[in-house]
Amino acid sequence: MAYARANGVRLGLELLMNFIGPFVIYSLLDPKFGDVKALLASSAPPIAWSLIEFIRARRVDALSMLVLAGIGLSMLAFLGGGGVKFLQLREKLVTVLIGLAFIGSAAIGRPLIYVLARATMLRRSAAAAQELEALKDNVYFRRVMTLMTLVWGFGLVAEASVAAVLVFTLSVREFLIVSPIIGYSTVGALSAWSFWYGRRQRQIGAARRAAAEAATAITTPDADRA
Repeated sequence: MAYARANGVRLGLELLMNFIGPFVIYSLLDPKFGDVKALLASSAPPIAWSLIEFIRARRVDALSMLVLAGIGLSMLAFLGGGGVKFLQLREKLVTVLIGLAFIGSAAIGRPLIYVLARATMLRRSAAAAQELEALKDNVYFRRVMTLMTLVWGFGLVAEASVAAVLVFTLSVREFLIVSPIIGYSTVGALSAWSFWYGRRQRQIGAARRAAAEAATAITTPDADRA
């Protein structure tokens, strides 16, 4: 509730630009201009919102570059013409490419979750970012970052796959309603899981360090007597 009160205006604008706006624009323009032009016009508010958020951040880092790449891919998805279903599929291709970027980063040993977490920490506190960076060579930490990156990658690809099926089973108007719900639900579920899993792993890490310190305290007196 406190978060909603503090961010109510922003959340309302995000809902307007990413959910209500596209649906209203498409509904108004479709009878006069047809599916393709109406769908192209309805993509303007989400892209504009992403640009506004990018400019508002006023910082170029890994997180910002990912957002900017998503904006660019979204714009490219609506170029080149094609039927309305093809346009919808190309838009979901953006999600697939971002998901594959997560998976690929884990495969080469540079998990994107770590890069994005560090960028977020830098926005808040340089000291917190340094603490995170100090863990980057820890085998357990890298395992956690890799797993989280893979879960996000496959989760985004799965969301895009479901949306691609719905492109052919729902009308454009129905898809404009359902697609954002699926997208936000997916990101919400992945974020909630990441929060739970990260906290759980921190608890396990703390218990592991405590056990190691206890073992050291037990063996040290024996070494001193020797």
